[in-house]
Amino acid sequence: MMKELEVLLNKRWILKSRDKETYYKIRDALGELRKFTTEKMGCQIIDNSLLIKMEKIPVIPESFMGIQKFSSKEEYAYLCILLMFLEDRDAQEQFILSQLTEYITANLPGEISDWTLYTNRRKLIRVLRFAVDQGIVDVTDGKDEAFMDDEAGEVLYENTGASRYFMKNFSKDIMEYTKPEDFQESDWFEVDEDRGFARRHRVYKRLIFAPGMYKEDGSPEDFEYLKYYGRRLSEELEQIFDCQVHIHRGSAYLLSGDDCRMGTVFPGNNSISDILLLCFGEIRKKIENEEWKTAADESCLTDRIEFENLIKEVKQEYGSGFSKNYREMPEGEFVKSVINEMEVWMFIRKDEADHQIRICPLTGKIQGSYPEDYTGGRNDE
Repeated sequence: MMKELEVLLNKRWILKSRDKETYYKIRDALGELRKFTTEKMGCQIIDNSLLIKMEKIPVIPESFMGIQKFSSKEEYAYLCILLMFLEDRDAQEQFILSQLTEYITANLPGEISDWTLYTNRRKLIRVLRFAVDQGIVDVTDGKDEAFMDDEAGEVLYENTGASRYFMKNFSKDIMEYTKPEDFQESDWFEVDEDRGFARRHRVYKRLIFAPGMYKEDGSPEDFEYLKYYGRRLSEELEQIFDCQVHIHRGSAYLLSGDDCRMGTVFPGNNSISDILLLCFGEIRKKIENEEWKTAADESCLTDRIEFENLIKEVKQEYGSGFSKNYREMPEGEFVKSVINEMEVWMFIRKDEADHQIRICPLTGKIQGSYPEDYTGGRNDE
């Protein structure tokens, strides 16, 4: 079951048309899978002749849970309109790109549907490439670069039918919602307080879906659950996955082992992970030397400028060992990309108003250093 569960956690869905073997493997294991996902996580599994999908609705939405290939709100708007456009089309039905752009213009008038603007065309193509990658549509004929170069460029697409399962079905009319929090208060979370399962579902989801679970986030009851059932939960998760569960006073983590494949892991085999590990080593020194003080919740609040200086010092000290891209990156851009990566992995939280950085306890779990005989030698990576 472990491998099948990891596949469901790793992917949005498994399309029968794209991976028949995995589709049937998971279908055979559905009874056992559902037992765990429904009882422990409160996650529904959808299965039909097109696909198998586990609904992964987070307890606390984090920025890294967005679509990493998108970099603007407009792309999300185009994606929603694309889903609306496909709603009225049958599976295997074909359409040309200009039909979609006309539909967007009718539903989103204004600058967002001005196709003479290259930036709009590029954003729409990014959304369509994402849709192709996810298996929502297939390209039948033509190349999307034609539209990127010129608004008259055409591409022939085919609707796969999967788009209907991209969004969760809501039992309430979401047009009445006015703020993101309304989704949390609705049955978006499949929470049934009366049955007393809600807390268990929250804890399992928070541990499995995010790099860290912090006491100050979400419901205070969640840590109460860990106090009473932490050992049982740890044993169960460690039996299912190659992982270790660490529970502390103000935080808890699921640490993946080498054979665990339930999502993107940190550190990855890349330069930015190495840079973060070196930064964590320096942060740890500051805390151990009591230059930076930790609070009762195990976090540490520091001035933004001071934090940025630490990152700059890491670049000066170890930069010659970085890959060419980071070695030659301007200082400002380097600091920004390191801070963004730390935030994505929940190592830090930015407090824009007070110009401070909150260093989360997860940062203390992992660090790295270069060998003691490292002298900043030449590196041609």
